[in-house]
Amino acid sequence: MNIVELLKVIILGIVEGITEWLPISSTGHLILADEFIKLNVTTEFMEMFRVVIQLGAILAVVVLYFSRLWPFRNQKGAKNPWERYVDMDKMILWFKILVACLPAIAIGLPFDDILEEKLYNYVVVALMLILYGVLFLLIENYNARRTPTVTSLDALTFRMAFLIGVFQVLSLIPGTSRSGSTIIGGILLGASRTVAAEFTFFLAIPVMFGASLLKLVKFGFHFTGAEAAILLVGMLTAFVVSVLAIKFLMGYIKKHDFKAFGWYRIVLGVLVFGYFIGKNLLA
Repeated sequence: MNIVELLKVIILGIVEGITEWLPISSTGHLILADEFIKLNVTTEFMEMFRVVIQLGAILAVVVLYFSRLWPFRNQKGAKNPWERYVDMDKMILWFKILVACLPAIAIGLPFDDILEEKLYNYVVVALMLILYGVLFLLIENYNARRTPTVTSLDALTFRMAFLIGVFQVLSLIPGTSRSGSTIIGGILLGASRTVAAEFTFFLAIPVMFGASLLKLVKFGFHFTGAEAAILLVGMLTAFVVSVLAIKFLMGYIKKHDFKAFGWYRIVLGVLVFGYFIGKNLLA
């Protein structure tokens, strides 16, 4: 892998690390980035790369929130062995996360190839960028007139977790944003921005790991040395940038709403339409 290819991979890793956690669609941005940054790889590898690079972003969540997610412990003086070795609050949180995964598993697994074939294009990406940008503006206006009923992850019910998982299914359409759809769902169901964002982060771990494993199985785990290097550099870059992006977002939403992201999506969607329409007219 030469220096030019290395720089391309690092740029794609930066795009993934920023857009995976901000509600602006990582898949949509990677599809658009591919228009200007062409890696010297096969189409099959690139389709796998766009998904598997997300493993680096997952690791950022695991590192930042490890103490809140790891359910096992050794607590002396507990009343029974189960309480001694397992933190039940954290285990219940994992059960909620798994419940929220069910809708995506039910829809994503059987229809993955169809969705990728039919929907991975600039028209769909631009439309979803604009549509969800408008939704963010409308929902934040609505949310400003009410007080959230769920202000901690402990208060998040299994029913709410499942319904947030239903909203996550919408993110199977490129340009939607997994974090965007689940945050919108959480807010509409009564969660605070912080709870909606944190549950989105935690939900990403099994969802993105499963999606990455599916892509790797389809690809066949057969990598050249250059392909392996591209994947590792992309994941490492996505990890470092994701750490910064998550810290930024959690600090940002303590003082601001999501309207800025809504406007960004609308402007970007219009620019995408303009660029590709102009390109097709000149072709």
